[in-house]
Amino acid sequence: MRKRFGFMFLFIAMMVLFTACSQVGTGKPERLNDRFVLVQGGSVRNTLSNYYGTGIALADFYIGKYEVTQKEWAEVMGSNPSQFQGSDLPVEMVSWYDVVEYCNQRSIKEGLKPFYNIDKSKKDPNNQSENDQMKWLVSINPEANGYRLPTEAEWEYAAGGGQESKSYKYSGSSRADDVAWYWRNVGDEYLTGDWNWPIIESNHGQPKPVGGKKPNELGLYDMSGNVREWCWDWYGDDVTGNPDRGSFRVVKGGGWIGDIGSSEVSFRGKFEANGFGPDQGFRLARSK
Repeated sequence: MRKRFGFMFLFIAMMVLFTACSQVGTGKPERLNDRFVLVQGGSVRNTLSNYYGTGIALADFYIGKYEVTQKEWAEVMGSNPSQFQGSDLPVEMVSWYDVVEYCNQRSIKEGLKPFYNIDKSKKDPNNQSENDQMKWLVSINPEANGYRLPTEAEWEYAAGGGQESKSYKYSGSSRADDVAWYWRNVGDEYLTGDWNWPIIESNHGQPKPVGGKKPNELGLYDMSGNVREWCWDWYGDDVTGNPDRGSFRVVKGGGWIGDIGSSEVSFRGKFEANGFGPDQGFRLARSK
């Protein structure tokens, strides 16, 4: 009886270990629950969105509850490029190239298939920027289960509340200060008057720890302000056009340096892929 009990105990222990390893290796939803939200797809319900009424419908996808933190970045990349240091602050001073490389490296670390093919030896013929000398050739593995950047449509759909949308102007409220970190409220005192960088700087404005404001309808934080967030897409004048080339990549969500208008869900920013700054970060996505 004692031998049989010992065998059963060993069998159960092996099954538990196998299940845990399987979840790490495949990135099953159980591993995503604490830091990611499953966004139910469908047509856009936020009436203030650029995509409302266009007929576009999105598939289900996962997106990060929070912007990627400096701790998460350093755990994967081994260093912290941020100007304003803090483990729970969003990572910043990262270019689009830095970010797609992070996505792949984190995927590999967690046993997932990298979403991006990155060829640093070739220049992307679709990159029309005159100031970007890197121009890495980056393509996607659409069937991969690894981490990636959200598309502009995914980002705006999630920020706007998805199928739970209440058509807020900002991500989670029609009052910016409920949900957004922007130039007026990121320093020692609440600022009034016109945007003024010397005043912002002397007021010790800077990014804030992730998750400090109210979440939106889907439980997502900081999609209106804190740091601007990279998206996958080339920037085009028509959001439904999905251009396959351009000079800029899309950035969304405003930032702590930005004015209140850039915190609106519908605001569309642009930045050259090699650009970086103390208000430039990102959040992760994954396909379902």
